[in-house]
Amino acid sequence: MSSKTGQDGHKPTVQAAEIVREYGPFADAKQVAGVTHDGQRVWAATGAALVAFDPGSSETTRTLACASDAGTAFDGKHLYQIAEARIDKIDPATGKVLASIPAPGHGSDSGLTWAEGSLWVGQYRDRKIHQIDPATGAVIRSIESNSFVTGVTWVDGELWHATWEGDESELRHIDPHSGAVLERLGGLPATIRTFDLGADKLAPFLEQADLAEANPALGLRSIRLCLAELGKNLFRVQLRGLLRASAVTGDPSFPAL
Repeated sequence: MSSKTGQDGHKPTVQAAEIVREYGPFADAKQVAGVTHDGQRVWAATGAALVAFDPGSSETTRTLACASDAGTAFDGKHLYQIAEARIDKIDPATGKVLASIPAPGHGSDSGLTWAEGSLWVGQYRDRKIHQIDPATGAVIRSIESNSFVTGVTWVDGELWHATWEGDESELRHIDPHSGAVLERLGGLPATIRTFDLGADKLAPFLEQADLAEANPALGLRSIRLCLAELGKNLFRVQLRGLLRASAVTGDPSFPAL
């Protein structure tokens, strides 16, 4: 997939992506690591649980307590969930793990989908998508990318994957046999976090400082540290970088308080 062209010999141009609807936030969830649709409900992996909700009303209908670190898939009957270095096969009615297979990335897997009787697994830093046997985890074939693979899905018989590299992210429609990029959707929003230091997250300049705080967890940390004399120089460097990026994208971002 590395810089490959479309079927007509021309490199596909980037089309603007349109976000038509957003869901969440979900209770007790800091992030969504995977998502799939079972024909009626959407399932979202939130780290410690799989949350099912109605896409029409956004109402949560089920919650299954299970490890859910990355991609989620549905084969028409069962859920498949990446959990650290394995992929669990889960009964959506009971939440019971019926079987487990090794994940090809051994913990660096980033996306999961079901198609053609196989699981398709994204591998983030290795920039690959693997088609694997759902019963054994054996790799059937691999597709290479020239960017980090952050998600993978099949839509109406088409293989798509999300990418991220540097300050750019996009969705790519690719040929599942050759890996050629057929279509690209860009302009996706990027989230940039400033540092969250203090309390149990100490940098050398903090370890050397005499903070003398009775309760560090509620004291000089995070945005309060960024605005204080001790951390403002580093915060300025981060803000300059963020503003330079927004000058290119036209979409400035600001830290949450």
